[in-house]
Amino acid sequence: MKPPPLKDDCFAMPPGVDWTPVDDALAMLRNGLHCVTEVEEVAVPNAGGRILASDVLAVRSNPPYSNSAVDGYGFAYDCLPDAEVCELPLAQGRAAAGAPFEEVLADGQALRILTGARVPEGVDTVVLEEDCSVSDDRIAFRSGLKRGANTRAAGEDVAAGNVVLSAEHLLRPQDLALLAAVGIATVFVRRKLRVAVLSTGDEVVSVGQTASSAQIYDANRPMLLDVIRAWGFEPVDLGRVADDAELVTEAFDRGAEQADAILTSGGASAGDEDHVSAVLAAKGDLQTWRIAVKPGRPLALALWNGVPVFGLPGNPVAALVCTLVFARPALSLLAGSAWQEPVGFDVPAAFGKNKKAGRREYLRARVRDGKAEVFKSEGSGRISGLSWAEGLVELSDGALTLAEGDLVRFYPYAAFGI
Repeated sequence: MKPPPLKDDCFAMPPGVDWTPVDDALAMLRNGLHCVTEVEEVAVPNAGGRILASDVLAVRSNPPYSNSAVDGYGFAYDCLPDAEVCELPLAQGRAAAGAPFEEVLADGQALRILTGARVPEGVDTVVLEEDCSVSDDRIAFRSGLKRGANTRAAGEDVAAGNVVLSAEHLLRPQDLALLAAVGIATVFVRRKLRVAVLSTGDEVVSVGQTASSAQIYDANRPMLLDVIRAWGFEPVDLGRVADDAELVTEAFDRGAEQADAILTSGGASAGDEDHVSAVLAAKGDLQTWRIAVKPGRPLALALWNGVPVFGLPGNPVAALVCTLVFARPALSLLAGSAWQEPVGFDVPAAFGKNKKAGRREYLRARVRDGKAEVFKSEGSGRISGLSWAEGLVELSDGALTLAEGDLVRFYPYAAFGI
């Protein structure tokens, strides 16, 4: 089953829009994109990290039968005497996990039963063995047990036929345990999203090559490829190309053939050597979003032969922030998952700041002694700050006078899936 193609105007902003608030940009992405990956069937042990294409119904209940939650003695609750101490004779045999007691337990008797054993007919309550005295084939224990104590009812966790996991769910190790427990052998999932990464610029050199005094090493591509890998997508390395329109065009053609989405870094503004935006404008239905965000601002969005292209800023800090904030939820939709909202929490600030109105800001930060520290510089080229940090502090769009001890919203990197 192949999803419909994206609309040519999926990235189009309303007429007259210039600076776009972060929330508006996210809403546009959410409303304009949809899943582009096909469905395939895979075995449950191999389904980790995949996205469910349809709801999954339990084939079998969990637990499939009533069983004992402890090692002890089982009996019918109604046979207990009205006394402070209850005494019951022990029946011959026992019930163990995988070796059930196949007979019907007679009224007024108790049966040795072990953890996980199927509760036999005639038993509805179990007393813990530590609470019993055993002698001469009889057990004694104090009254006070409730009916059904220390037993697990069939289907109390999941009943056969019920939905256990819904479509768009990203399968984790614990989900595979649940699927196996309810008898699911295979699931229908989305094909892994293929995301291509391209670096551009005459000044950029791939790591391992010789860089001149006027060149820098490509920091964005290894970073973005690993982010894609961490999100469970399939990275496609398009390499690095010089500032040449023909080379950029060829790279986009290769990316559209090999991938479902393309991330580029550099060349997304409107300068003389910004060939990414120029090529996309000429052949790719370019929409340049000037987003009110720091670091970032220019975000080039386009379709190239039907494949969405996200033109990221060239500075590594801005490239990563825009990838986490904008590309992650967009790629999740393309992959067939739900829109991804990062989960943050409020902590006191270990810094002060006067912020102007107009742009949402993301500061490299980490939490120490219960407070959020921020990196010493806000420069987009200070890559060491990304490694120093453990996440991002988000400051709202409006003007702000922040004093030490005021609460700020902190998003750990894990909130963005890295």
